[in-house]
Amino acid sequence: MNEEKTILKTSDWVKATSINGEIIIGFIDSMSMVHGAVNVTVAESDNEAIIGKTIPLAVKQVESLQQTVPKDTAQLEYLIDLALQTGDKEWFEELTSELNGKKHGIQ
Repeated sequence: MNEEKTILKTSDWVKATSINGEIIIGFIDSMSMVHGAVNVTVAESDNEAIIGKTIPLAVKQVESLQQTVPKDTAQLEYLIDLALQTGDKEWFEELTSELNGKKHGIQ
């Protein structure tokens, strides 16, 4: 494996290109380093049919999105919905805290 590549772990947000050329943004649901594969739950894609589904991808197809840009209110609300759907309480609390900070700081 390429040692310069960021180490991936479950719940990391990633960007990928499928073998069909579809752009995928999602988070790692599970992984098998033995097989060099990750299962990614798709949050955004140019193929709307796979949004919300969990698909297998080769590790070499995915790129970590650790360096994220600041989120606007709409993005935070979308991510909060996603955190609720996935049952990630810690992430939900982090996002709602960030959203409350934006609402109180901007208005």
